[in-house]
Amino acid sequence: MRDSFDHNVSDRINYRIVIVTLDSHNARPCERALLNMLPDFNGLQIDIFAAAEWDEDPEAFAAVREAISQADIIVINLLFLEHHVKRLLPEIQSRRNSCDAIVGMISDAELVKQTKMGALDMLSPQSNVMSLLKKLRGSSKPSSESGEKKMRMLRRLPKILKFIPGKSQDLRAWFLAMQYWLGGTDENIESMLRFLISRYSRVEGWRGCKTEMPKDYPDVGLYHPDSKGKIVDSIEDLPKLESPVGTIGILLMRSYVLSGDTAHYDAVIKRFAEHNIQVVPAFSGGLDARPAIEKYFKNSEKTVIDGLLSLTGFSLVGGPAYNDSEAAVSVLRELNMPYVAAHPLEFQTLSQWSGSNGGLGPIETTMLVALPELDGAINPTVFAGRHGNSGNQRAMAPCNERINILAERCEKLILLRKKSAANKKIAIIIFGFPPNAGAAGTAAYLNVFGSLYRTMLQMKLDGYDIEVPSSVEELRDQVLNGNSSKFGQDANVACRVDADWVVKNTPWLEEIENQWGSAPGRVQSDGNSVFVLGKDFGNVFVGLQPSFGYEGDPMRLLFEKGFAPTHAFSTFYQWLKNEYKADAVLHFGMHGALEFMPGKQVGLSGEDWPDRLIGNLPNIYLYACNNPSEASLAKRRSNAVTITHLTPPVIAAGLYKGLQELKDSLVRWREMLDDDAARPELAALIREQAEILDFSETDIDALWLKLLETEEALVPEGLHVLGEELSDHQCQSYVDAIDGLGSEEQTKLFKALKKQSEIPALMDALAGKYIPPVPGGDIVRSTDILPTGRNIHAFDPFRMPTVFACRQGEIQAELLLKTHKKFPQTVALVLWGSDNIKSDGQQIAQALALIGATPRFDSFGRLSGANLIPLEELGRPRIDVVMTLSGIFRDLLPLQTKMLAEAAYKAATADEDPSQNFVRANVLDYMARTNSDIETAALRIFSNAEGAYGSNVNQLVDSSSFDEEDELADAYEARKSFAYGRDGKPSQNQKLLKNVLSKVDLAYQNLESVELGITTVDHYFDTLGGISKAVSRAREGQAIDVYISDHTRGNGKVRTLADQVSLETRSRSLNPKFYESLLDHGAEGVRQLEAQVTNTLGWSATTGKVEPWVYQRISETFVLDEEMRNRISDLNPTASSRMANRLLEANDRSYWNPDPETIAALQDAADTLEDRMEGIAAQ
Repeated sequence: MRDSFDHNVSDRINYRIVIVTLDSHNARPCERALLNMLPDFNGLQIDIFAAAEWDEDPEAFAAVREAISQADIIVINLLFLEHHVKRLLPEIQSRRNSCDAIVGMISDAELVKQTKMGALDMLSPQSNVMSLLKKLRGSSKPSSESGEKKMRMLRRLPKILKFIPGKSQDLRAWFLAMQYWLGGTDENIESMLRFLISRYSRVEGWRGCKTEMPKDYPDVGLYHPDSKGKIVDSIEDLPKLESPVGTIGILLMRSYVLSGDTAHYDAVIKRFAEHNIQVVPAFSGGLDARPAIEKYFKNSEKTVIDGLLSLTGFSLVGGPAYNDSEAAVSVLRELNMPYVAAHPLEFQTLSQWSGSNGGLGPIETTMLVALPELDGAINPTVFAGRHGNSGNQRAMAPCNERINILAERCEKLILLRKKSAANKKIAIIIFGFPPNAGAAGTAAYLNVFGSLYRTMLQMKLDGYDIEVPSSVEELRDQVLNGNSSKFGQDANVACRVDADWVVKNTPWLEEIENQWGSAPGRVQSDGNSVFVLGKDFGNVFVGLQPSFGYEGDPMRLLFEKGFAPTHAFSTFYQWLKNEYKADAVLHFGMHGALEFMPGKQVGLSGEDWPDRLIGNLPNIYLYACNNPSEASLAKRRSNAVTITHLTPPVIAAGLYKGLQELKDSLVRWREMLDDDAARPELAALIREQAEILDFSETDIDALWLKLLETEEALVPEGLHVLGEELSDHQCQSYVDAIDGLGSEEQTKLFKALKKQSEIPALMDALAGKYIPPVPGGDIVRSTDILPTGRNIHAFDPFRMPTVFACRQGEIQAELLLKTHKKFPQTVALVLWGSDNIKSDGQQIAQALALIGATPRFDSFGRLSGANLIPLEELGRPRIDVVMTLSGIFRDLLPLQTKMLAEAAYKAATADEDPSQNFVRANVLDYMARTNSDIETAALRIFSNAEGAYGSNVNQLVDSSSFDEEDELADAYEARKSFAYGRDGKPSQNQKLLKNVLSKVDLAYQNLESVELGITTVDHYFDTLGGISKAVSRAREGQAIDVYISDHTRGNGKVRTLADQVSLETRSRSLNPKFYESLLDHGAEGVRQLEAQVTNTLGWSATTGKVEPWVYQRISETFVLDEEMRNRISDLNPTASSRMANRLLEANDRSYWNPDPETIAALQDAADTLEDRMEGIAAQ
């Protein structure tokens, strides 16, 4: 709540000073100051409140309100967040004319303007000197520069004071108050309080007392609890270790050091010493770490440290007010070493964090994690916090468990930098999801073994002790075949780990056994041992990550609150750490299961599975450049340094076979005169050709447009291979896909595409070097992703959605409304993190546009909420938007989640005609029928429980584990029934979800990635398909229209789901240009083609909107054609068998009903493929 210091011996409180600031680190200096002041100021009380506590403690602000109503002097400091400012401002305004003084400093301009100190009234400037104040306090209008300008001004405070005229003593007093506070030692805090009382107190006997001037402390310095005086200026004055393993520079907050609130720093310094790591703990003022880095971490341009750790909790340059990532990256490039960012908790206590499912809150996630990522920071770690909200509990306390792992991780990073390549042991991890599907050694967009082979060759050149096979094929054979058939596994068995070892080396054994039985379990086990799959190549081990475990029974995820990995999964990582003793792991491709294991969303503890399993291992993760959302998850939940790689080139699909002949006929038709006698005959031929090719269009002009759409569709060409230079043709394909490039830009892009930067970046990461950050995205949208081989980050969460995104969102929303035949009252919208990050929030803006709202930004240009557009300006009714978020959106965009919830709430509570506000109409209806409160009834954002991902619909489809399609609706509702409100916190409300779904008129989702289609990955039918099935069930079987809003090119196009599936089938699945480029990559290409078939079946299961001809043509192309069937079977027998059986399943479920001859031929072909697969497995 607060620290209230009243050591008054009398019963009556005579005088009250109230200090409201962001956090509590000056609470103890205030308490100690009061003890010294009481003999002179009997009856004095001091209250200090931390705004950071208001979000987690609903009662906290009531105490603030009560204290301010009785305050004699009010001091406001370091409050920039709009929701803090808005709550506090009315209380200050109501007390402004009744108290002795208000001092607003280093805060939002609206609070600073409340300053009233004697003749100084910032609401009514009276002299030319006030222009200086205006510059310092800033503007209340959004600005990205005001934070930096304020910090720069504050650093010049001592000089500014010299130029304040003597007659402007109250202005001088305001500057002095800031200087006292910034020099926040016990002496300065006490002097500030004495100064304000002596100058402004209404108590006559207290005025005019003597006060000391602010005591100066170094702006840049070193701190060590064992140094003389604790604050020193020279590294020579720091305690020295005898032969340390390395030296780490540690960045501290100057304000904590000066206030003496350093227990958390002391614990870190002590723990590093115990690990024999020399520490150089430095601080600098103005929230800019560069002066400390320049002074202490370099020596004549030579770096004197082996690693850099920030304990400030903020970005390297800027702190909470702003961030200058460009400046930060510049200095970090020069240091060229790992930059680790740890953070103390400010907005919740340690116990609140420990007990939460989500971990860090929205503001904490943004400030403490997302912004440092823009600098290239890695390993975000909570290391300290407060135990409570009063007394000694408000001192910063170490979180020893986190500090221990932080020290271990930094030590491993230092050793990675210092160890020779020949002595390093590296574990390279490949993936195989789903199991038993021919997916072992595959990854999205990547030829894994071709890329791995080239990486291993480079490791050999760099001095690693590695035995590289003679070819890519031999590498694949040694890893995936080897002795695999002997043990019935997906890959070579490198090691058998007996049950006793598992028991001794699994600290969390009981949790695993509760779900999977006694060690070693049944997954990847022979009953006595766990199999570790992979192959050792000297000091480099290539291992296959075990499966998640629930694949055989995905329904279990619906009924278990938590989920533990299998014995095999846990043992795999424990074995790498404890037995193999890896120096680092390299997760190779997108993506594995580690980062999706249960636990907090961000700010993990040692109780969370990803953190437990990765342990102290440096984690390098090769990741596709177009997926910043899932990459961010890997960074935050498994401490990954993500290294980007290109996605395959995209090319125009073109036309083939009968499609080209149809176009020739259409061209002739369009060139003919209307009265040409041959025109009717040609029209009949065109319709005949169209029917043969399964086009439903009878209008020739519409058919022409549909054919052009197929021809011009962008499709990926094969898979990417690391270290393989792109051909001129491939580079040109990238260039051609980007509209509006000038000749100079094309040349620059061509050069960037030719540059080999990905394998060198992997080598740098394995050598413990700094990997510069890069925004993730599609090359067609932004060429800034080049060169690849950098540490992918998401975005600045405070700036989304951008102005441009909002404009595009309005256009896209109107396009949807024009496409749908009837004006909808309720729309179901699926929001993904990746698509919003790549488009700067265009889908978020669509949701706002449909509701009739806009984002609201504070005076620093940071997102702070939503405002409604007046109905008369909107010009149409407000649409009720039911938003379902991916788990990754929920994790990465908490501020945007709160903003959308606020928009829905404001619409629900607006004093408007319900016939013009469908949000309000539906909310009032629900309240009348359920007696619900409006806060609950207005909830419109649904997602998973904290720490859970996906609807599980895709798992049910992939494993064929459903009998009736309504089971898919059950899965969706169970997993996605957690409603997120204005506070960003979830509450399960399946009843409300079913109600809002029953009102839905249409469902849609955007398509943003040129590389992806809705049949490429299962996430689309898992989300949009899942909600469509749930809506249909809620509407008692009544189907709704389902749309895909395709914005991969130009202004976009809204298609029905059936049209989108048909387009992708023609332009991708049946297109030789597409499938031949995949088959060039062997087994991995066949696996990608099989996934297209499975995903198509997923759309049939969830929406019933796949036309039967799709399955017929796929069967004819890949299974019924004997030459093609043998070809894909040779490349990947498991995946080709699955494809055939998936087509039979489509028939069994009545998604497709071919003639008996086709079914018989398909069954024979499937039997042949299965026999072949079993024969190979038995060899």
